[in-house]
Parts: sequence; C-alpha cells; structure tokens
Amino acid sequence: MTVAAVTGGEPSGGRAYVASIASAVPRFSACQRFAADLVREHFKETLTPRSMGLIRATFEHPSIEKRHFAVDDPAHIFNETQDQRVARFTEHSVTLAAEAVVKALEKAGVTVQQVNGLVVNTCTGYICPGISTYLAQRLGMDPRTRLYDLVGSGCGGAIPNLQVAESMLRMTGGVVVSVAVEICSAAFQMGNDLSLILSNALFGDGAAAAVLWEKPAGFEVCCSAGRYVPEQREAIRFVHKEGQLHNQLSTDLPKLVGKAAAEVMDDLLAMSPVDKSDIGGWALHTGGEKVINAVRDQVGIPEERLRATRKVLSQYGNMSSPTVWFVLEEMLREGVDAGQWCVLLAYGAGLSAHACLLRKV
Repeated sequence: MTVAAVTGGEPSGGRAYVASIASAVPRFSACQRFAADLVREHFKETLTPRSMGLIRATFEHPSIEKRHFAVDDPAHIFNETQDQRVARFTEHSVTLAAEAVVKALEKAGVTVQQVNGLVVNTCTGYICPGISTYLAQRLGMDPRTRLYDLVGSGCGGAIPNLQVAESMLRMTGGVVVSVAVEICSAAFQMGNDLSLILSNALFGDGAAAAVLWEKPAGFEVCCSAGRYVPEQREAIRFVHKEGQLHNQLSTDLPKLVGKAAAEVMDDLLAMSPVDKSDIGGWALHTGGEKVINAVRDQVGIPEERLRATRKVLSQYGNMSSPTVWFVLEEMLREGVDAGQWCVLLAYGAGLSAHACLLRKV
C-alpha cells in the first residue's frame, strides 16, 4: 500500500511552509506576588529563612508579571499524589493542545479531515499511549492519520518537532500539524534547592500548534540546525526522585546556553542563503532574563529585536517547549513584512540548542 493510500496525501519533496500558528493557556493565571505569597505560606514550616528570602526575590523579579497554570485551585498543587498529577497532566495537556490545534486549523482554513500527520512533543509528563492518540480522538481525526510523540526533548523541543513534521510533509504531502504542549506545574516540587525555587518562579503551562503545508503562504521553512552538548547534561535536566520529576538547573546555565546558541546559529547560517545582519525577526525561547541576555550577547542580537521575546516572558513566563511559538505569534501580531527573514532559537535539556530559519511569504 502506498503512502498516499494510507494518509490521503501525495509523496512530495517540495518546500514546507508554516501556514498558521496558534497558542492556548489555562484560564487560571497568577501574578508573581500572589504566587510567592502562596508558596511562602504553605512551606513556611519547612523552608529555611534563606529560601524564604529567595522566593520573594526570584518570584518578584520584574521580568515576569504573571503565569498561567492548569489548575482550578492552585493550593491543590502542593498536596497532589503522583496519580492525581498524572491525571491532571493528561487532562490539561490534551485540552490545551486541542484548543491550539483547532485555532491553528481555523486560521489556515483547513479541516481536521485534511490532516495527514500529527507530531506532539512534551517533557513535563509521560503517558502511554501518547498525547497524540488522545488528541486525534478528541479532534475526530481519521484513524489512519500518522501520529508521533516526542518525549524528553526539553524546552527546545518545538524545533525538533518541526523538523519531524517537515520531513513527514515532504513524504506525504497534504497537511501536518506540529504541537508543543507542557504542563510544567505537573512537575512541581519545592525545597531548599535553588533549582526548585528558580523553577517555581519561572515556569508556566501552555500549548502551541503550527500547521504545515506546501502552499506558498505563511512562513517558508528554509533550514534548521541542532546541537547537543552531552557533557553539560547535568546543567539542565529532570531528575527522578522517588517517582517524581525534580528540575535541575545550574547557575552556569546562562553562559552555557549562550555558547551553545551561538554555535548552533553558526551552523544554521553556514547552510543558509543569508547573513546574520539580514535577519529581521528573532523568536527566542524565554529561558529567563539571564538566559535571554546571554543568548543576545553571545549570538549578537540587537536588543530591539527581542521585544516579542521579553513580552512573552513577562506575560507567560517560561512554558518550556511551546514558548518559542508564542514569541513568533507575538511577532506576527506586531507585524512581519513579506520577505522578512526570521529565526526560531530554542534551547534546553541535553544540553541542546536548536535553530530554524524562516522567511515570511
């Protein structure tokens, strides 16, 4: 049986375009002062005075105003069993992903029945079968739709996802949807470890979807690059402790990420038709203000090109992998001219860095 018979598309090999982007966040949001007060009150008997002071300082840093969380009552996060946490991850990851996909398909003028492939990435929870199967069922996709789940690619995962989706599109034609979804609150832990305090001040929940097709509309996907630095694996990763995910972040992370981002940008530019000075739009993963500043300095990005990145950080924090799509969506709201070159640049566990060059059609 041919690929076309299974998927309804035709083998291609042509150019891929991001037809549309859409995002979704939970309804509940909290300003940083509210979140700090909630954490300090709940853990006042178990955290040291130093940690209590760090919570105030990190949560109320002016770079972030608020974040969204997939909860009805935020206090429940503190007392969840692991089973409850997995159930919450499953429910909200599918709901948010579905909302993002529906909006992205509507923007592109595409129906669910036209989708040949779906790629979903996440790193904040694990279910089997994967999110893609729940999402396909929720949306009423054809049971022959090709479904792929990428797990563990970290905060930079949207770009490897895009690479898989692009490859699938070149093989099948038609329409492929790329989805990044993270319920970072499902990995909540608190203690005197600075990594946990920083994580709880930074991360939020969200999802984003991108529709890929071969029509010359939206953004042309020109080329992409990825780079892994396994010797720095311990600088940023999840660690399993008693069945729970604990985020581990090195204080050297901004410097390490900045270096990896500069190297992957060199790789990208070496295979691209443009120079760095030709790039008019930069969508950076919002890894935190220090990380953004380090990437800016190491890559050599003009500060005025980071307005969308900093706005997303302010309004949503770091949502892990979908964040870079939020930034590109914000850039579109601000206005992207036809012919403008844009870069998606994301980084995270691995240690890894990924970059993709796009051109607005």
